Amino acid sequence: MPSLIFLIIAIVAVGILLLIAMGITRKHGHAFDVEEYQTKWLKIENSLVRDDPRSYPLAVIEADKLLDHALIELGLPGKTMGDRLKRVGDRFSKLNSVWHAHKLRNQIAHESGFEIDYGQASRSLAAFRQALKDLGAI
Repeated sequence: MPSLIFLIIAIVAVGILLLIAMGITRKHGHAFDVEEYQTKWLKIENSLVRDDPRSYPLAVIEADKLLDHALIELGLPGKTMGDRLKRVGDRFSKLNSVWHAHKLRNQIAHESGFEIDYGQASRSLAAFRQALKDLGAI
């Protein structure tokens, strides 16, 4: 009888250790459909055309939307992307760059006649790309 109790305790202990190990090795506990995100990301990157200034704001807006979708998919709470970014913690290697890119998106969306150049759009896309990589979405 004591050996049966010991066996049950050992099985439970091994199970707990396996659950802990699985939790540590999974990246933030969520698996993205990487292929879907990569396809969407490539479409956004390819939409940014140096010789077409109309493409600059659209690419930034679409990249911002894709990252926001990933944050929502992770279950981060908040009414806006800004709210979700406040809760992202240490998941982004370049959080300040992501904030800058998101603020640029807000200026595009909310300030009449606001224009950006290719460099601003390109840097914003780089920040969004790195954030998506940091999350494991691409």
